Parts: sequence; C-alpha cells; structure tokens
Amino acid sequence: MGYPVVARAGAVVAITGGARGIGRAAAEALAARGARVWIGDRDEERVRRTAGEIGARAFGVDVSDRASFAAFLAAVEAAEGPLDVLVNNAGIMPLGPFLDEPDAVSAATLDVNVRGLVNGMRLVLPGMVERGRGHVVNVASMAGRLPFAGMAVYNASKYAAVGLSLAVREEVAPAGVSVSAVLPAAVRTGLTEGVPLGGGLPTVGPARVAEAIVRSCVGRRAEYPVPGWLAVAPPVVALTPEPVVRGVRRLLGGDRAYRQRFGTRGRHDRGVLEQAAAREGSPR
Repeated sequence: MGYPVVARAGAVVAITGGARGIGRAAAEALAARGARVWIGDRDEERVRRTAGEIGARAFGVDVSDRASFAAFLAAVEAAEGPLDVLVNNAGIMPLGPFLDEPDAVSAATLDVNVRGLVNGMRLVLPGMVERGRGHVVNVASMAGRLPFAGMAVYNASKYAAVGLSLAVREEVAPAGVSVSAVLPAAVRTGLTEGVPLGGGLPTVGPARVAEAIVRSCVGRRAEYPVPGWLAVAPPVVALTPEPVVRGVRRLLGGDRAYRQRFGTRGRHDRGVLEQAAAREGSPR
C-alpha cells in the first residue's frame, strides 16, 4: 500500500498497558531498535518502575477515560514531537459463565477493550493523517475470531476490536496511515494468571507477541495472528460441522474458562475489574 516506514531509529512510540506482559515486551523490543518509547498504565508505581528498568518513559493513564488518554499522548508529544506509533495494548479479561457476570464487569470490559481503542485512535489519527505518516497497533486476540465459552463479553470486545481496526484501516489508508490488529493465542502473562491455558489453542509468551507488534510496524498488514498459522483456524472452524467442533473442544478442555468460578484478570490493570465486581457484590 506504499506506507512510509515508521519502524525506524528515533521513532516516537506510545504503548498502553505497558507496565507488564505484552506491553512491557513490546516496549523493550521497540526501544532496542532505537525508538523513543513511552509506556502508560493505570498502575503508576509499576509502570514507572518498568520504565526505569527498560529505558522508557512512563505516564499514568486510564484508556477508558478520554481526558486521561489525551493527557498521556500530550505529554509524549510535548517531550518527543509527533507520534509515529500507538500500540493500544491495554486490556482486561473476565472469566466465567455469561449469566453470572455482573453488569459492571461487562461494562468495564467493553470500556477498556473497545472504548480504549476508540479513544486512542480518535486522539492520534488526525495528526497522523495530516502528516501522511503513522501506524496504530491494536492488540486484539484470537478470541476476536473464535468464540470461547466462559469469556463471552471478552469475546464480544475482541470481535469489536478486530472489526474496528479493519474499518478504520480502510478510512485512513489513503492518507498513508495504517492500522494493524495483532491476534495472539493464549498468552502467558498476568492476564492469564491462575487460568489453565490451552483448550485447543497454543500458548505463547509476551516476547512472541512483541515480535508481531514490531513486524506490523514494518509490514503494516491488516492482521497478525500469533502464531501465524492460526490465520487458517477461523475458516476451518466455520466449515466444520458444529457438533464436531464442540466435541473437539471438549476433548481439548476448551470449556475450562466456563467451568471455573467467575474471576477477573487484566493486563491493563486487574483493579478495573475487581472494583467493578465489588460494586456488584460479585464473588472473586
């Protein structure tokens, strides 16, 4: 599509949910390539400690709050100049049966996982379009292509993240700006702490996802499944009779999230979900 390359030494990069996990790994990988990296997270103490350890700069941010997100980006641009890359990594993941999930937890999931992306893109894309250069990476999930029992609203948020990414990509492409969605399988991070991983999907580490984020800054493709062979999974599942799919999932333990007691996890800040659950009086 003829995009200008943004993965260059000196590129200005902002990453949300950067205190740990995928966000931290992406910050390390991009900083190692000479980017000027800022990481934002609700956990201000942890994000500042992480920034000191990896040579980045830190800022406290709540991506579901547009004013907070705007303050983060304004600080980056005031110190570094125009933003080249935004990595929308912040996310939270509730686990448990759909009918047991408190309304406040569902709302928090959609606020962070969907509204956070909307806020970030609406804040950075006008400047990128004006300059004719820029890249946004939305860290989604294979849960945005495949449904899993026990994480229904999370599934919905990630389907929304993928659709939003693809649609906005079409709108900004003529200006030389790109949007990519990274779709990891189960990732071994704090987001999945205490969760039995697997269920038919491979597990990957944060560094593997970070590699895909870096690749997206060069290749600028629409989607980056992690691992790459998962690109074939959605069409294969769609063409396979439903009873067969269900049987295979049962054999592989794909309903583990459904069977476990309702709980909350988040790479952005598990406190978001825990506070929401507390307002509803939900067990944790």
